[in-house]
Amino acid sequence: MNYKKLLRSKKFKISVWGTGYIGLSTMVYFSKKKINCIGYDIDNKKVRKINSGILPLADLKDWFGFDIKPLVKKKLLKATSNYKDLLSKNCLVHFIAVPTEKDGKPFFKPLLTVLKNIAKIRKSETNNPPIIIVESTLAPQVSDKKIIPFLEKKNFTVGKDILFSVAPRRDWFIEGVKNLENLDRVYGSTDKNSAKATKDILSIVCKKLHAASSYKVSEMVKSVENAYRHMDITLANQLSLAFPKDNIREVLKLVGTKWNLETYHPGIGTGGYCIPLSSRYILSQVKNFNKLSLLRETIKTDDQMSSVIARSIKRRKLKKIGILGLSYKGDLKVSVMSKVIPLVQSLKRNKLNVRLFDPYFSRSEIKKATGVGTFRFPNDLSKFDCIVVTVDHKQFKIPMLKLKKHLKNCKLIIDHDGAWKDLNLKNEYHLTGDSGWI
Repeated sequence: MNYKKLLRSKKFKISVWGTGYIGLSTMVYFSKKKINCIGYDIDNKKVRKINSGILPLADLKDWFGFDIKPLVKKKLLKATSNYKDLLSKNCLVHFIAVPTEKDGKPFFKPLLTVLKNIAKIRKSETNNPPIIIVESTLAPQVSDKKIIPFLEKKNFTVGKDILFSVAPRRDWFIEGVKNLENLDRVYGSTDKNSAKATKDILSIVCKKLHAASSYKVSEMVKSVENAYRHMDITLANQLSLAFPKDNIREVLKLVGTKWNLETYHPGIGTGGYCIPLSSRYILSQVKNFNKLSLLRETIKTDDQMSSVIARSIKRRKLKKIGILGLSYKGDLKVSVMSKVIPLVQSLKRNKLNVRLFDPYFSRSEIKKATGVGTFRFPNDLSKFDCIVVTVDHKQFKIPMLKLKKHLKNCKLIIDHDGAWKDLNLKNEYHLTGDSGWI
């Protein structure tokens, strides 16, 4: 049984549960390889856009580097809001790419809902049982504690009636070269049949595959690698807090010149789907927290950064704060776990007047996410005595002469990603982590 041949025969298709960044990119890249794909999402508006050949996540267009309309016209790519469409006999592969967090904590209800739906598939009467490949980030032991017991409870014999693998994603949705095709991909399976099938399937798109000895290993890879990054970023912040008069940003940049080291600069905290969650994922499955004291301290320090920055701004007797950026990363419309949200909350707790602008979010979206209003960029910058640039959106990078005239009342600029670092501004300007930034 060669799942690659089966999929290329056009008799079978791939089902993708969830059409966010991960799920949609899975559909797109496999359909580009002439594999029939169908994706499920509860968002009807998103479904309609996909079926019209329009990317619901606009920033993905540059990342893909190609149009999806031809794929839709050839009926290689389809979306639906009826989960039953993904349960037909010809749906051989089931990628799960649903969120596994809620309010900054591990949350597996959507995952279990998908499994409940997949379990409605009748047991295969052929030598080609359906396969589940989990792309969502999992906490350690979730497969053993939740997924596999659930499938067994539904009378599936894993490895026989249904195959199972965990293959976390590492995509960087900014640089086009760091995509599903080119990035190293780890996968682990419950048995030899599942492992072979997963290799067959993933090799259609992925050029660099690494087989883990089991699903238990691959399940931990995403959380552990992000926990490493989380600790590195937090060390940078702790150094900056410990030596506030020294340019720790420069120190770390020079430390990074050593051949076997990669460093991160201090900042306002970590954001996004992955890094701040991974440490919590790991700790959620640990009985003795003292065994992972480094991760506990990492989370504690990370959570404190917004309050430290807010108090620093208040000490300078600055009252009107303009924040540029809600996204956790430049030129992405993603506010999930944004480091900006707790910063806004901390500034408000210190009774400071806060407004926020992000070109990717509407007035109502900003209000809903942060509780504050917005402003016009760059015209309204003159209303603030402190500006915090949290991301390096292209729209923020305007010529100095155009920007300078709007900064006459600004006494302090804090720049997280260096969007304005080359402008030679005369205001008190700080890259996060440099001398005196807090």
